[in-house]
Amino acid sequence: MGSSHEFEKPPRARPTQTAPRKPRKPLGLVLLLAASLAALSFLYHSSQSTDTSFYAVCSADGDNVYTVDSENRVTQCLVVAGTDIVDSGSLVKVTERSVARGLASSRRDFSDNVHYLPEGSILVPSFTDSHVHSLEYGFHRLLPLDDGDSIPAIVSLVRSYILSDPDITANKSKWIYGWGFDKLSWPVEEWPTYHPFEEDPVTAGRPIWLTSKDGHAIWASKKVIELAEQRLPGGEWPEEVEGGVILRDDEGRPSGIFLDNALSLIHVATAEEDNLARFRLTVEDALANGITAMHDAGFLPETLEFYEKQVQKGEVLPIRMYAMHNFDDTAPYWGNTTEKLDYNRLRMRSVKLICDGAMRSGGAYLYEPYADDPTNTGFMRLSAELLNDIIPRFLRDGWQVNAHAIGDHANAMVLDAFEKAANEGIDLKKLRPRIEHAQIMREEDFERVGRLGVITSIQPTHATDDMWYGETRLGPDRVRGLYAFRSIMNSGARITLGSDIPVEGINPLYGFYAAITRTDKAGNSPHGRNGWFPDQKLTRLEALRGMTIDPAYASFSEHVLGSLEPGKKADFVVLSKNIMKIPPREVLETKVLATVLDGEVVYRYRDS
Repeated sequence: MGSSHEFEKPPRARPTQTAPRKPRKPLGLVLLLAASLAALSFLYHSSQSTDTSFYAVCSADGDNVYTVDSENRVTQCLVVAGTDIVDSGSLVKVTERSVARGLASSRRDFSDNVHYLPEGSILVPSFTDSHVHSLEYGFHRLLPLDDGDSIPAIVSLVRSYILSDPDITANKSKWIYGWGFDKLSWPVEEWPTYHPFEEDPVTAGRPIWLTSKDGHAIWASKKVIELAEQRLPGGEWPEEVEGGVILRDDEGRPSGIFLDNALSLIHVATAEEDNLARFRLTVEDALANGITAMHDAGFLPETLEFYEKQVQKGEVLPIRMYAMHNFDDTAPYWGNTTEKLDYNRLRMRSVKLICDGAMRSGGAYLYEPYADDPTNTGFMRLSAELLNDIIPRFLRDGWQVNAHAIGDHANAMVLDAFEKAANEGIDLKKLRPRIEHAQIMREEDFERVGRLGVITSIQPTHATDDMWYGETRLGPDRVRGLYAFRSIMNSGARITLGSDIPVEGINPLYGFYAAITRTDKAGNSPHGRNGWFPDQKLTRLEALRGMTIDPAYASFSEHVLGSLEPGKKADFVVLSKNIMKIPPREVLETKVLATVLDGEVVYRYRDS
């Protein structure tokens, strides 16, 4: 850490029974790769103790440890032993209790194991992102397409990526994956075809799979289509795909775009070595942004299979993962035969249903047609009949049901199925069902989501991204039910916050900022600098809880994660600024100084 974050321990009375002490020295910012608990590198240490049985983290400039407990206490110190939190409170009190309990042999012993926060910084529970696509985020990191502002620009990005790696350049059978193309940002809003890939000598003839920004469309090369045809019965494409769309040319052949359920027709499992590379990139970015837990809403079964394989090999995941089991409506019901998982850092007890498409690509299922596409109401990927059957069945077999629903009609249909389950005597509040996204809702459904005890898993940065075209898509009246976070909370429903990476950026502080301002990073919105529908803002405390204790509740882990209380895991993050007090714009400038998982520093900020 640079000198701007270092400060001396404030003077205090020295215990009379001890000998003169050695001069205090700051510990360097050393990333702990082994369980060396004493060397908390982002802090100023009070001495040179070698005792590693416990340590304390304290603030020298007031109470700056945000516990996020049931009373939302803010205090001075946190005490950690091994992987667990054992105490919190004022320096005087935690010292007294630690000596009385035998954790420290004396006041001096305790003092020797105190580390002080840099001036102006705060300590909060580490963040949980409650809706991610972790392996898909690796696609985005390897080949981001966000800056491609036209079809030729996207092809140029793919070309540059291929040429940047001699091994890829030489291997024309190597699959090329990328994420983030957005036709809404192009000069002409139109779906591309595979032809531009064939017209470039570098990209021609290669299997190229590019995912749209919202994750609901694949732009495939001709080679991907040809390989898929080899697997299709008789090499023939189906006339229609329930819950999906194949865009076709004048001859009726696929032209390169596959929407929602049609993706399954061209999908090929990714090699494990590629998944490992993608996962490492995701973990690296997560820990650097203070995230120690993720709820993975993976698109494909291979995501969960990948995590299971790692733990079966004896690996300890470098991040906590709450995985959702993919639901395939063509497979037999498995809720009464599949075992739930509870490994050290991998847990799985929920099923993910993808019920409709996305608003950006016109697939979110609405009651009334899109305002800018009067022939289209979107579509359901799962029918009402199926939802009313499988949702109660999964709940009855003890599964948490996490249903992707974006359009107002899709949300209502999911709530219908949850309500049917409740009427059959199923305890929803015990099973904690979730709606993933809950983007567009009617007034009557805000009331239902609260009454039924359904958790809404929401993404604040979606709101500040989609606000620029939301009214164009939905019209001036219906848009009021889009990302109406305050209306959801006023219903009594619980929320949990996430990013939906790689659809949005991974930094949770961007989500915090979006939730409390409802403006973009420049401070603008369609309704001015006070925010887009400012009455729907969250408070700072609601946003912080939504990134910490609320996702712990939404994953049945609030007894061990989500707040800084004795008996819980020592997962916390040190932020360079007090996001609970600084002007909102400064939230975007706040740095993660250190991330701690199970009491161990797993990331530290390097001041360049």
